[in-house]
Amino acid sequence: MSAIRIETFGCRLNLAESDAILSEAERAGVGALSLVNSCAVTGEALRQARQAARRLKRERPKVKLVVAGCGAEVDAASFAAMPEVDAVLGNRAKRDGATLARIARGEAPLMTSGEPGGAPQAKGPAIAAARTRAFVEIQNGCDHRCTFCIIPFARGPSRSLDPARIVAEIQRLVAAGVAEIVLTGVDITAYGLDRSGLPRLGGLVRRILAETPALKRLRLSSIDSVEVDADLDRAIAEEERLMPHLHLSLQSGDDMILKRMKRRHTRADAIWFCAAARRLRPDLAFTADIIVGFPTETEAMFENSLRLVEDCDLARAHVFPFSPRPGTPAARMPQVAGDATRERAARLRAVSDAAWARRLASHVGRSAPILMERGGVGRMEDFSPVRIDRVAPGAICQAAIEACDGRELRGRAIEQKQGQGEGL
Repeated sequence: MSAIRIETFGCRLNLAESDAILSEAERAGVGALSLVNSCAVTGEALRQARQAARRLKRERPKVKLVVAGCGAEVDAASFAAMPEVDAVLGNRAKRDGATLARIARGEAPLMTSGEPGGAPQAKGPAIAAARTRAFVEIQNGCDHRCTFCIIPFARGPSRSLDPARIVAEIQRLVAAGVAEIVLTGVDITAYGLDRSGLPRLGGLVRRILAETPALKRLRLSSIDSVEVDADLDRAIAEEERLMPHLHLSLQSGDDMILKRMKRRHTRADAIWFCAAARRLRPDLAFTADIIVGFPTETEAMFENSLRLVEDCDLARAHVFPFSPRPGTPAARMPQVAGDATRERAARLRAVSDAAWARRLASHVGRSAPILMERGGVGRMEDFSPVRIDRVAPGAICQAAIEACDGRELRGRAIEQKQGQGEGL
């Protein structure tokens, strides 16, 4: 087992980057190192990163501790002031194996990056070959300035990776036994907009599938529905290996709040997109991020978000109580009382839980292909979790869906496809 220990917070891009950090550190000969790959999207995320740093230092007091990532970009001073922290690295520096090696040897001073705009890296994680699912970065950064979001300051402008390098990385992972690839980034539907001659996201998806026939499943991480291009529409309709689950960055169901957030869609746009996409592919499942308690949100405005679960037929909502981020415009707006925000979050989570239970229950009595992970749980194509006994991780089995407890499904394997590798 590696003496390098990484704890990851936040988005799927951070997960992909943590794999790359570990790979680069091992290539550079790093012996022992603790690293917190932090998130800055909420104040709670920063609190969790600080808590993890203290715990890691207690558990491994003689090992150098690095705090890296978005939290290190936007709140470097507070992490640098922690006695447990030996080095602070931003998003450009955290994947530099030579820098990590110097820190591990005690040869590098406390440092910060402060340079979030560097080019994304395409060198893939060696450990991903041992997994059922791998996250592949296609894009980094964001050109939008939503009033609540600190991430553009931590990640810089949108930058797209070269499609040939992306395809080559996916082919490498698939050859090593990875069954499912998730395309990830900060704003993946902006892919290709920053450089002439690049395809949009839909064109990239179709190229990946055409040039990697052995890839069994392809997924997208969070998308912005107003940026969806015509090729992606066609891919949703025609590409069976593109999984029927879309996670949407909706954030609110009220038009005035969306305007104050500087989002680029309206409530009607969100509802229209979900209906239009489901006409292209009727088995699509939608999940979405929704913020509650955004500054100036009234009860009536919140109820518009509450109804969005039904109006968009969301399978689930990821609920985020608003957290003011210093330096963002929303932090200077009139704030909603904390008690009201917490109460609204609880109500929205209850509606989301009920929608999730209904979605799962709709699968009972049918059969479906399940990609197995560790712990006896696999995923349907729409990402619903199914617990199945005695099927190896990495296998795709046809299963009869027999029961639902409101949180996950229970299934029984009736056929297992051959030639699947183990993993995850």
